[in-house]
Amino acid sequence: MRPDPSAPTSTESHDHCCSGGCGTEPLAVVPMPSLAGSTTYRIATMDCPVEENEIRRALEPVAGIRGLRFQLAARTLAIRGDHDVQSAALAAIRKAGFDPKPHTPGGAAPIGEPHRHAHAHDDHAHAHAHADHAPDAAATSPIRLAAALILALAAEALHFLAPETVWLKALGLAVAALAIGLSGIDTYLKGFGALRRGRLNISALMTVAVTGAFVIGQWPEAAMVMALYAIAELIEARAADRARNAIEGLLALAPEAADVLQADGQWLTTASAGVPIDSVVRLRPGARVPLDGVVTRGQSAIDQAPVTGESLPVDKTVGDPVFAGTINQAGELQFRVTAAASDTTLARIIHAVEEAQGKRAPTQRFVDRFAAIYTPAVFLLAVAVALLTPWLLGFGWLDAVYKALVLLVVACPCALVISTPVTVVSALAAAARRGILIKGGTYLESARTLKAIALDKTGTVTTGKPSLVAWELLRPGVDAGVLAASLASRSDHPVSQAIAAGLDGTRIAVDGFTALPGRGIEGRLAGQPLVLGNRRLVEERGLATPDLEVRLAGHEQQGRTVTLLADTAGVMALFAVADTIKPTSRDAVRELKALGVVPVMLTGDNTTTARAIAAQAGIDDVQGNLLPQDKQAAIQALQQRHGPTAMTGDGINDAPALAQADIGFAMGGAGTDIAMEAADVVIMNDHLGRLPETIRLSRRTHAVLWQNIALALGIKAVFMALALFGSATMWMAVFADMGATLIVVANGLRLLRPQAGTGV
Repeated sequence: MRPDPSAPTSTESHDHCCSGGCGTEPLAVVPMPSLAGSTTYRIATMDCPVEENEIRRALEPVAGIRGLRFQLAARTLAIRGDHDVQSAALAAIRKAGFDPKPHTPGGAAPIGEPHRHAHAHDDHAHAHAHADHAPDAAATSPIRLAAALILALAAEALHFLAPETVWLKALGLAVAALAIGLSGIDTYLKGFGALRRGRLNISALMTVAVTGAFVIGQWPEAAMVMALYAIAELIEARAADRARNAIEGLLALAPEAADVLQADGQWLTTASAGVPIDSVVRLRPGARVPLDGVVTRGQSAIDQAPVTGESLPVDKTVGDPVFAGTINQAGELQFRVTAAASDTTLARIIHAVEEAQGKRAPTQRFVDRFAAIYTPAVFLLAVAVALLTPWLLGFGWLDAVYKALVLLVVACPCALVISTPVTVVSALAAAARRGILIKGGTYLESARTLKAIALDKTGTVTTGKPSLVAWELLRPGVDAGVLAASLASRSDHPVSQAIAAGLDGTRIAVDGFTALPGRGIEGRLAGQPLVLGNRRLVEERGLATPDLEVRLAGHEQQGRTVTLLADTAGVMALFAVADTIKPTSRDAVRELKALGVVPVMLTGDNTTTARAIAAQAGIDDVQGNLLPQDKQAAIQALQQRHGPTAMTGDGINDAPALAQADIGFAMGGAGTDIAMEAADVVIMNDHLGRLPETIRLSRRTHAVLWQNIALALGIKAVFMALALFGSATMWMAVFADMGATLIVVANGLRLLRPQAGTGV
């Protein structure tokens, strides 16, 4: 898989932007494969990439730090360094206005990285609880903010009723100061920290605006602005958390306990995190599967929608895999555990989506760069308004300063910057619910540009398993079906197994069974010697006829493998076996064409078979007899001919082509480590229809991203004009900023809801 140029080198995930300020380009740090020997801290008020960047810059002067890893979804920071370095790092973080607390990390390890925590699964569940992601309770308590708002309203009332009464004015000043203290202490801490370092972020803007308003005598508005800002910040965080919680809701799918078979034959309820591999677990009807495993006893139907997105339950019997988080529908099952709780398919999905949040989409990187210029530019504009408009436009000095302060409040870029990560995370979560695992915002956005999709045949367009598709009786009066099924059921060859499975009915005993390598099988049934084999076997025994050759050629032109049942007198029947196309392939190909994407089949199978399968699926462009390097060259040719091209395969034999393609899709990734690692997008089941769904989701996401940018900038432009030439007040500016933020968040969250008729 190609490296994503948008991925921060050390950050596991990015999330929404809010209180810490927005609009600074994140700095890269030296990449690290792991953070063994690190100490992890939780920073409750670190929840956007810019706040991460503030902390990273605060840590730059600290010598001895060997590595950092930010995970914004959990609001955690891991620091690698000795004890003295940890102390210095904590002091630098606190000086920047943040309050780090010790934290025990948990959760799914990166794919391929061993776990170092005995109870990682439980730790992960606790670390991602919704309360753990809420802003710091002491700073953003609704009761505290309600009190601040009441005090701010009281200050407004005192100023309106008795503006010249000295003792009432003094009381109003005290009430306003108390309201600011209750609602804005964290903002002031971060704002002064940013100003000391010469950084302009929203905390710095609010600190300057509120302090300036208080100094020029607009203390009621200063109190109202700070209270409204804090409330807006809380509402924004809660709204944006919905996108994050959509992903974290997957954590609740896997139960924390399992019924495990003990050595004495008894069943013991055990914490899922403590169940070793190869244990036998009992699963009752209606229960969720606690761990990945393989069925050893029983038969039931499993609802796999939480992991693979399949709409219908899947029948399971002995030998079939089951995945943690799926739901047993009817019968009782027993299964052998194949993965620890921290390494289940569900845990890997969650970890992959969390990592994907850190890989910024192109639009998100553009917005971040724009905001990095926008914030200081508006600050300079406010300074110019305060200093120049009295000379140029005849404004009074206090009026000019007030307009400048309103501009600072309007300038908050949060609505702009939050619009992109919330939209991207919502889209990633919506895709994960459908069994589509997208590895980053770059692939999410670029899927809309695809012009061609190359499809492997076996296991992608077809089921990958041979099936009996037709058979012909060539000698009337012979029960050829029973004879062939009886012989075929004795063989373990895939073609024989397909014939046996396709011929229902009775079986009779076979004597003298013998396998004929490369030709077929033979045996005696009711004393009669029979063979079941290929054309070569029939020709060697002199049983071929011109009529038979014609029949064989007709089936072979359709890509079928023909097996013949014969006795010493001649051929009695022929059985055609083929790898059939999936039920979803035709519809998926039709949808791709409707989206303007050209489907192409690339396969190592012979061209005749490939063309027959492609015709059934509706694919016009077919290339067969391709080695892995030939598929890679074919992808290059498609890129030159059509433009951006995707490759869809199993992630193993198609690895060169997947790497060459603009986007690599792996099919059937549930439980397949290599597929989950190799591809840019993993389709967790074998549903080819997920390809057009991904493209439609990409187009919706792109549209919502630019809608949000237009909304955010449009509202800002209107209120900037009102601030300069109208009668906009500071608290009106806060309402405008809060409204813009909530609008773009709500618009981004629309992606969590499926669009009628499209599945995404």
